[in-house]
Amino acid sequence: MYKVLTLNQISEKGLSRLPSENYELATEFGAPDAILLRSHKLQVAEISASVKAIARAGAGTNNIPVSACTERGIPVFNSPGANANAVKELVIAGLALGSRGILAGISYVNTLGHMNDAAEMAKLLEKEKKRFKGNELAGRTLGVVGLGAIGSMIANAALSLGMDVIGYDPALSVDAAWRLPSSVKKMDNLSSLFARADFITLHLPVLDSTRGLINTDLLAACKPGCCLLNFAREEIVDISAVIRALDNGSLRQFITDFPVPALIGRADVILMPHIGASTDEAEENCAIMVADQLDDFLQSGNIKNSVNFPNLQLDRSGRCRLAIANHNVPKILGSVLGLLADADINVVDMLNKSRDEIAYNLIDLGSEVSPALLEQLRAIEGVINVRLIQW
Repeated sequence: MYKVLTLNQISEKGLSRLPSENYELATEFGAPDAILLRSHKLQVAEISASVKAIARAGAGTNNIPVSACTERGIPVFNSPGANANAVKELVIAGLALGSRGILAGISYVNTLGHMNDAAEMAKLLEKEKKRFKGNELAGRTLGVVGLGAIGSMIANAALSLGMDVIGYDPALSVDAAWRLPSSVKKMDNLSSLFARADFITLHLPVLDSTRGLINTDLLAACKPGCCLLNFAREEIVDISAVIRALDNGSLRQFITDFPVPALIGRADVILMPHIGASTDEAEENCAIMVADQLDDFLQSGNIKNSVNFPNLQLDRSGRCRLAIANHNVPKILGSVLGLLADADINVVDMLNKSRDEIAYNLIDLGSEVSPALLEQLRAIEGVINVRLIQW
């Protein structure tokens, strides 16, 4: 029976993937096997020695101390793409709001509550509507910065609206590249994209290389009349630089899901209360994805969609399985196999992969492993943790 600590309200459809015969779920545990969360800012001190995995029902993991988890051999799972459609739809709404005078028009109509004559109101609105006409999206150029699950969906949606789409992503994966139609023009650098786009939408994670990426120098390259949208992460945009760009006319408008006090009340800013992934469907999809990944890891040691461990899937065979995390240095696997051979334990199947400084091994064995041998394996220099999974 595995104990899973839930630190946020998690969709029941996700929790139901962890059946009661195998899992105990609670908001308080002294020694949980895993932690399941959404937006809770997890501190290192909250991760007890018993924790084997952490799963976030969402794409970003900046609320989790990933480096500390890696040092302890704890995989951190997320749910990339599960909330992509929700974010895509809100970005498309943001594009419409940034192109037409929709919000200003609604606000104006709501000032007419004193009027009782419908004909008079219609005449007035006919006269005033030109103030809110705006422009169509068709024929405009959208710059998509970050062409992963969300960015590629937005690129396709924008093309269907008749927009020209240009994109920039220096870390574009093969899978993401396959999702993009050939009509999306890849840009060599951000400055070129900012100089050509009428609208720019950001879809990047928070990394050392992306923190404050949208700065004064980059915004100075904007095409006149450009509208910037940030539905990714607050930290990738320098807000003071955005305010200067709005004040000096480099930017026409800023639309974001991350309000801050300095932006409140500006007519050239549209603020939303961080609702990009806040739909019932997105929350359910994220919870289901991470629950399935957590279940597969705890039951079989398999890893999918971890931000700090390599993806690794091995079908079950043999009597039991060793799941071993170690520093990615030479000779450790040899030492492990040597101890197994000395104990006359046959290796039925195995898989080994590494990612940056961490290596992970799944080793299926033909016979049981004694507690004494487990301690010998854990004592190998460079081994971080060893877990015995029995069928």
